[in-house]
Amino acid sequence: MIRKNQGYYIKSSDDVLKDLGESGGALTTLMKFLLKSKIVDGVLAVKKGYDIYDAVPVLISDANKLEESAGSLHCGTMNIAKILVEYINASPDLKLAITVKPCEALTIMELGKRGKIDLNYIIMVGVNCGGTFPPISTRNMIQDVIGVKPDDVINEEITQGKFLVETRDHNIKEINIDYLEDSIYGRRSNCRRCEMNIPVSADLGFGNWGVLEDYVGDYSFVEVFTDKGAEILDKAVESGFLKVEKPSKDAIKIRAHVDNSMISLAKDWQSKDFKGTDNDILKIFSHYDGEFNKCIKCMGCRDACPICFCEECTLEVKSPEWINQGEIPPSPLFHLERLIHMVESCTNCGQCEDVCPVDIPLAKIWHQINLRVKDLEYSPGMDEETLVLFDLFKRPE
Repeated sequence: MIRKNQGYYIKSSDDVLKDLGESGGALTTLMKFLLKSKIVDGVLAVKKGYDIYDAVPVLISDANKLEESAGSLHCGTMNIAKILVEYINASPDLKLAITVKPCEALTIMELGKRGKIDLNYIIMVGVNCGGTFPPISTRNMIQDVIGVKPDDVINEEITQGKFLVETRDHNIKEINIDYLEDSIYGRRSNCRRCEMNIPVSADLGFGNWGVLEDYVGDYSFVEVFTDKGAEILDKAVESGFLKVEKPSKDAIKIRAHVDNSMISLAKDWQSKDFKGTDNDILKIFSHYDGEFNKCIKCMGCRDACPICFCEECTLEVKSPEWINQGEIPPSPLFHLERLIHMVESCTNCGQCEDVCPVDIPLAKIWHQINLRVKDLEYSPGMDEETLVLFDLFKRPE
């Protein structure tokens, strides 16, 4: 019987998905079970768009079409929680299983607190994440550093600290991620600083960390984080969609070692990126006055943020003494207003920084501020029952 807070080796019984999916296709096979058994109405995931550097969201209701979402896309930098809210607004009773990175699971949990998502209708199937890569710079890196035409790459992978690409003629080339990050290439800056590699806010967490050599390619290591996760995984095994084994003590130790190494690396990046700034929240904010002065008030950061949840946006209210609407550059109070909304809810997904046309390091700023909130023993998205620190908006009854 599958139990909460336990780890398992999981193997797919589907020969097609086994070959297409990551780590033996167990995650995609679970999604197939959820659709076939009508536990969910649809699966919200991502699939390859124009090429492997382009990830697009897809809602799948036909289990036979799940193949298009199999595998991983490390250049898929969206936060799918924002798309999830759009589907829920259109169909509030829609029951969905959703594939999530750790930051997406945290975001969905935060949105659940704010009444934007009914978590009872959602199954979060998480994936371990060592970071994502910016699509454009990754294409340049593959061309300039690895020496391969980006359009010839049919698959990419991150494993054991290396970035691997496979070309159309099935040649595989690799490069050390540390080498990339010492140059102008590498993971997105928010990913480098991120300590949340395992999606503990999801119902289940899939990955290959801790999968020993004899099991590689066929098995995923799955951690069960909720009773809901234990129940659906148990049913999938009973139905024959998945096969289960208990991992060895060595496998569990290796998984923990990989996670701890990634956390240590993230803290090193935090030390580098935040060097020379004060720990006081308002002093951190003041430190970046020069960056905020570049702002053209395009509202891109607000529009991209998956946590923004106000029915009427304060930033658009005509209030010259507060945010000086239309003024370029805007009053610093424009970003101070965003700080008030973000300080206890930012999940470090980096969407704001990705879209900023003047390259303000917004994710860096909010992350540094958010770490000060964590010092007060509050971490966004970690617990469904935890109340927000700055309760500007009442939780729904």
